[in-house]
Parts: sequence; C-alpha cells; structure tokens
Amino acid sequence: MSNPLLSLSSARVAGEPIGVYSICSAHPWVIEAAISQAIDDGGSLVIEATSNQVNHAGGYTGMTPAEFKAFVFKIADRLGFDKERLVLGGDHLGPNPWRHLNAAEAMDHAKETVRQYVAAGFSKIHLDTSMACAGEVEPLDEAVIAARAAELCAVAEQGNANPAPLYIIGTEVPPPGGAQHELQAIELTSPEAARRAIEVHRQAFLDKGLEQAWSRVIALVVQPGLEFGDTRVIDYVPEKSRDLCRLLQEEPKLVFEAHSTDYQSQQTYTELVRDGFAILKVGPALTFAMREALAALEDIERQLVPAERHSQLFATIESVMLHSPKNWQSHYHGSEHTKQLLRMYSYSDRMRYYWHEPPVSDAVARLMTNLQAIEIPEVMLSRYLPEQYEAIRSGTLSPDPQSLIQHKIRQVIRRYAHACNVQ
Repeated sequence: MSNPLLSLSSARVAGEPIGVYSICSAHPWVIEAAISQAIDDGGSLVIEATSNQVNHAGGYTGMTPAEFKAFVFKIADRLGFDKERLVLGGDHLGPNPWRHLNAAEAMDHAKETVRQYVAAGFSKIHLDTSMACAGEVEPLDEAVIAARAAELCAVAEQGNANPAPLYIIGTEVPPPGGAQHELQAIELTSPEAARRAIEVHRQAFLDKGLEQAWSRVIALVVQPGLEFGDTRVIDYVPEKSRDLCRLLQEEPKLVFEAHSTDYQSQQTYTELVRDGFAILKVGPALTFAMREALAALEDIERQLVPAERHSQLFATIESVMLHSPKNWQSHYHGSEHTKQLLRMYSYSDRMRYYWHEPPVSDAVARLMTNLQAIEIPEVMLSRYLPEQYEAIRSGTLSPDPQSLIQHKIRQVIRRYAHACNVQ
C-alpha cells in the first residue's frame, strides 16, 4: 500500500482534500485502539514518537526507535493488521531533549537519534531545531534553525532508506503537549512567517546539496489558531486562517501539519482538512479519554468490590506523581488544591507519563482483574460510561472493562477518521 502522505497535496490541488491523523502516543492501549480503528476503516495509519518519548538513549519510554517499531509491530501482528499499512513517524526530531547542553553536543545527540529513526524504517521525519541550547538566547535566528534542520536531514539522507523519508519542517508555539500557561488567545502563524520559514529551509537544504531531500518536504508545521491548556481549549476559527491558507496556492507540493489538535470538535477537524491542514496530530486527548474510562471503572469498582480488594488506582497515581513530580511540576501552578485537581483533570494530561510506573501498572491490573470477575450492571454503565452503555445496548460492544476502555479511546479517533475522509 502506498504511503498516504504522498497524495495529500495533489488531492488538495485537485479540490478534493483528504487528510491523515497521526497518533502520537506510546501507551499500548492507545496504539491498540488506533490499529483497531484502522482495521475497521480499511486504510493506513500513522503512528509517531517524539524525540522526548523515543530516542537513541531511550527517551522517557526507555525505547530506542527500533524498539518502538518492534513494540508497535507486535501489537499490529496480534491484531492481524497489515504492517504495510503502518506509517511510522518521528516528531520534533532535534536537540530538544538535550537543550541543556551546548549546541554542538545537543546536535550530536539529535543526529544519532535521526540516524536511528531512519535506519529503523520511520518514513515521516519532522525536523525541529527551533529550541535554544545552553548559552543561546531564544528565539533563535531562523537561518540557524534552518541550517541545523539541514544538518539533520543530511544525516537522514546518508541512510539510503527505501523508501526515502518524507520530511516535515517548522515548529509550533507553544511546544508539544499543550500550552504551559493559562490560555487567553493564540497568535496564528502569519503568511509572511510561513513563507519565510519555507524559503530559509529551502536555501539551507540547497546549500548542503539536499535538492532531492527538499523534493520530499511535504508539509510545514504552523499554528492555525487552536490550542489547549490545563483547563481551556481554544477552538479553530476558519475565517482567521484564510490568509495563511492562501499561501498553499504558492506551494502546490506542500500541506500544513497542525499540532495540538486535541479536544477540537468533529466539525473543526473537517474544516481543518478542507483548509489545507492535512496532517492532524493527536496525543494527550487519547490518554485523557483512557483516564476518564479508568476513573469511571474505579468508581464502579468501589461500589461492587469488597473494600479490602480495591485497586486504589487513582490514589496510587497521585502518590507516584507526588513522589516523582518532574513531569508535571513545571506545568501545573496555583494552590496545592488546584495542582491536585490539575494532576487529575488537566487537558495537558501529564498523568500520561506515569502509567508505566510499576505501582500504577499493578493497580491498573488489579482493577481489570476485579472487574473481569464480576458483571457490571448496565444501569451503572448508563451513569458512568453512557456512550459505551448505548453501544452495549445496541449489541456492538462487549461489556468487559478492556473493551469499554478501547471504545472510549476510539471515540476520539473516530472523529479524526471521519474528518480525514478515511474509507
């Protein structure tokens, strides 16, 4: 099956825009839900890892690119999904995980990470060198950003990958994972800034003899005017992005890639694809949905299972997050009560960094065991998981806890699939 990314710009030029959604998560239940949705849709699936999640040193998941690929492929094999339909991508590949080092050292790490992504067969490569390293002042000069991106591209091209990688350039503000401050308004990327980003990258690629690689640059990351913070989502307003979208008329081989599209409406995703934002990234909304399902199931557990056998799942997560605060303390602010609420409910879902911790995974396993041993009354599902209740009543969903969680995650994915004209 051909790479679905190759037809995005031509479909837009032909007036029949299509899109792809990109799953950016390392949680096995999210990957399983995404693959199950792709099986039902009969199309391809894009799954990405960020340089923070997966890199040559392991990232916060502990996986190298080759190990992440094996992890995803194992799930695909178990579900009977044709791996030829899987597109693996590397997101924000650059010096971000090592920006505490000087630029030369950070770029050495970034180069090795890019080399390993391409060697492992990742065919969608987002080059992002926009962050300042130790001793540098932000924002970096655009020429410096582009030159560093070209350096990474040169490393990727040395791998002689087959098929050759497709490249995404540019970044979005704020950084991946959502805003780190209370949102008031979002400044869209201006047409002038987008045009300048394309031109400086084009020149940097040509200066390094990367003409062939430049022909495989398929998308530019821009800010379309949508974002989410801890407690608020800013919705996409098509009228505000019209001038930006006209730029694509000058660049018929490009589309836009939109990050932080989590929590938007079904209509918004359709509008984004129509307007040229053909690659839609989603991540925290998927683990947010998973967390909602698990919280509902623990509430049910408390009422149906003897107290001495309770999983204590969310009390365990709270304890682990307090004991190891590095993944949330710079993001959540306010009183202790406010931070407690954010740890549980924030749209940015910093809880997603803790599901792999042994005490948490053990508590999840206890919850699943407890609920698999009993029959959950339909009347309780009607209260706690109403959409899943409706699916059970219609005969399209099994009432076991794992199926309930998968269905909840797939509710999010289906909105993207519908908007992207997935058949």
